[in-house]
Amino acid sequence: MSIPNLENCKKRKRWPKLFDFNTFCEPDCPINPRGPFRDNMRLFLQQCAEPEDYKVEGMSIWCTLLVIESKNFVVPLYTIEEDVKESVRPFCDLCRCNGWSHNSVSKRKYHIIIPVDSEWSQKLEDGVCDLQTHLLHGLIHCNGFGHLLCINGREGGSKYLCGREIMDLWDRICASLRTRKITVEDVSKKRSMDLRLLYGIAYGHPWFGRWGYKFCHGSFGVTEPIYFRAIEILSTMELEKIIQDFSDTSLSKSIKQIIHYYKDLSPTQLITFKDLLRFMLAIRSCPCVWKKQSMTATTTSKPPINIVLRRKPLIKEKCMKYRNFSSLVGTMDSRWPTRRLQYAAEVIVDALKAKKEDKHSQEGMTRQDVRDAARMHIGDTGLLDYVLKSMNNVVVGKYVVQRAVNPKTRILEYSIEEFGDGIIPVKSEPESETVPAQPLLPGADVNADVVFVYENVLFNYPESELVEVATQAILDSKHFVKEWPFRVENDQMLSFICQVMPTWNDLEAKFHRKAPPGEIIVLPLHASVLELKQEAESALRDTYCMLERFVVIEIEHMENLDDKDSLCKFVESGAEIFVKGYGMDINSQLRYEGGSDNWKVRCECGACDDDGERMVECDICEVWQHTRCNGIDDADTVPQLFICSGCCDSLMPGKTETHQRFESSDDLLMIPAAIGYGAEAAEPFYQAIGYGAEAAEPFYQVWKVYSSQPLVPGADIYADVVFLKMMNFSTTQNQKLVQSATQAI
Repeated sequence: MSIPNLENCKKRKRWPKLFDFNTFCEPDCPINPRGPFRDNMRLFLQQCAEPEDYKVEGMSIWCTLLVIESKNFVVPLYTIEEDVKESVRPFCDLCRCNGWSHNSVSKRKYHIIIPVDSEWSQKLEDGVCDLQTHLLHGLIHCNGFGHLLCINGREGGSKYLCGREIMDLWDRICASLRTRKITVEDVSKKRSMDLRLLYGIAYGHPWFGRWGYKFCHGSFGVTEPIYFRAIEILSTMELEKIIQDFSDTSLSKSIKQIIHYYKDLSPTQLITFKDLLRFMLAIRSCPCVWKKQSMTATTTSKPPINIVLRRKPLIKEKCMKYRNFSSLVGTMDSRWPTRRLQYAAEVIVDALKAKKEDKHSQEGMTRQDVRDAARMHIGDTGLLDYVLKSMNNVVVGKYVVQRAVNPKTRILEYSIEEFGDGIIPVKSEPESETVPAQPLLPGADVNADVVFVYENVLFNYPESELVEVATQAILDSKHFVKEWPFRVENDQMLSFICQVMPTWNDLEAKFHRKAPPGEIIVLPLHASVLELKQEAESALRDTYCMLERFVVIEIEHMENLDDKDSLCKFVESGAEIFVKGYGMDINSQLRYEGGSDNWKVRCECGACDDDGERMVECDICEVWQHTRCNGIDDADTVPQLFICSGCCDSLMPGKTETHQRFESSDDLLMIPAAIGYGAEAAEPFYQAIGYGAEAAEPFYQVWKVYSSQPLVPGADIYADVVFLKMMNFSTTQNQKLVQSATQAI
C-alpha cells in the first residue's frame, strides 16, 4: 500500500523502493531494457515495482512509488496485469476503433494507473479499470501496442500534478519499455475549448503532438489530407480579412480591439489567425514575461471609463425591425425543407426558454450551449448551425430571439423575450435603475480573450460555410497515434520482425482483414537457425492466444540451411522473417482484437470502418452507418426498422420520382410528413401494428407503395423482408421468416 507523504515513508521499519518522479524511466534510470516489450515489462515489474497483497477482479497488482522531494509527497504508480482468457472483456474496443481490429488477441494486458490524489492511500477496488477520474490510465497489450485512456492534471482535479508532468512520465515509460504504437482519443478541453482544435490551428498539431502523437484516423469520413487541409484553411486566415468580415456584425468592435491590441503588443508581426492564437497562448503560459509590456500598453492608452447606462423602458424600442421566421425561411436558399427549418427553430426556442426559466441563471446562452441543448432533439448539426446564423431579431411563435455580446465575457449569446401584441412588453424595473457597464479592456484577462476569439471566429464567423466545415473536420479528428519505429540499436544482438505464414483461410479473407503485425524477437549475435526457430516459437506462444500451441518447423528462404548454421552469415539484423508451422488454433474465438464479427461499414460520409462513433444497421443490406449521418441524435433510440437510402431506392424503383424527393434517409424513416400521407389515412395501420403515429409512419409509407400492387412472395425479396418486419415484430414465426429472407439476400 502506498503512502502519499515522504516523511511517513522515512518512519517505516522497511524502507520502500522510491524513484524520482521527474527522472523515472530515463535511460538507465533505474533500468535500461533492450528486449521486446513483453520481456521489458517483466523486468520492470521485478526491479521497479512491489507486488501488492491483494487483487482486483482476480488481477495481480504491482506498485511503484515515485517521489517529488520538493513537494514532500509520494505518487503511487500501479501496474495491473489482466489475463485475457480470464477477462470478461477479452477483445479490445480501442483496437477496433483505431483500425487495429485485425491484430491478433494478445494473452495479457497491462493497465498503468495513477489514481486521483484522494485515493493515493487507499486500496484499489473492483472496477478501477473503468474509471475516467485517474490522473493517468494507460493500457498496453503484451505485444507492445496500446492506448492512452486518460490524462487528468490540475484541470481534472489534481492538487499536485499538471497534465504536462504526467504526460512526460507516460512518454518516458513507453519509450523505456519499448512500446510499438500508442493511440489516444483526444477529447481534452480547457475553458470549454477543444484543445485539438485550438492547438491544431495554433501549432499544426494537437496538444499531444508535443510528444510525437500524429493523426491516426478521423471520424465521419475525415481523412488525413482533409484534416491537414482544414488546419491550413483556418490557420492561414488573415487577421485584416477577419476584421473586414466582422465589420457588419455586432462583434466588429470587440474583434477589432482584441486583434489590434495583441498586434501592437507582439514584437513580431502578426498576420494570420495562427500567429494571433500562438502569441496569445505564449502570453497565457508565461504571463510574467509580458507583464511589463502589457502594463506599458495600458498606461499609454486612455484609461477605460466606467459609463453608467440608464435602463429605459423597452417599449421605446418599437422601431426595431423583427422578422417572422416562418416568412424568413421562404427566402432562404437551403438544402433543408421548410418544415425542418421551422422545427429546428422551435427546438432552439425551447432550449432558450428552459434557460430563461432557470432562476439561478441570469445570462443568455452561447452558440455552443444552444447547439448542445438542441442536439438532444436534432442530430443534424449542420441544420442547427444554419438556423442559428439567422436567429437574430427573429420571431418564432410568441417569442423573439435576439443575440448580443455579453459585456462581461465578451462572447456572443442568444436570448429570448416574449412577444405580445406586436411589441415587447415593458420590464417591471423602474426607469431610473442604473447598471454600470463593464469596460472593454483587451489584455486584462488573456484566457478570456482566447475564449472570445475561439468562440466567435470559429463558431460565429459571418456567412462562411468553409470555416464551419473546416472547424467540424478538425473536431471530427480525435484519434492520434505515436509510433516507436523498429530499429536495430545494439550491434551485439540480432533483432527480427517475425511473421507467421498465412493459412489458406487467411488468404481467402485477405480482402476483409489486414495481416496482423509481426512479433519482435531478439537473439545473440552468433545465434543459430535452430535458436531462431526456438525463440520465434517461444515469443509467439507467449504473446498470442491462438498461437499458444504453435510449433515452428521452418523459416522461409532458410529451408536448405542446417539448424546449426549461424544466422549472421545469411540474414541481416532488422529483417522481417516468415515462419511456417502447425498448431495455430484457427477456430479460436480469441483470434482478432476486433472479434469474429465481419460486419460491414459503408456510410454516406465515406466511412468504411468502425471509427468509434455511434452506428445503426440497415435491416435490409445489414450495412452499418453513422446515426449522425442519418439524422438520429445520440440521445434518441434507434428505430426498430431502419432502411438506408440505398435500399429505399431499390425498394421503390420508379416510384420515388412521383413523390417528394428525400433529402436523407431520416426524411423517410424519422419524419412523418416526408412523403405527404396524412395521419388519418394511416391510423388503421398504426393500430394494426401497435405503434404510435409518429413511430409507425415510416412503416406505413413503405407499405403504401406496395399495397397498390398484389404482393407476390418471392417476386421481390426486399419487399418481403420489409413487409414481414412491418406487420409483426413479436411473432416468432415472422422473425424466422425475416431471418430466412435476409440470409437469402
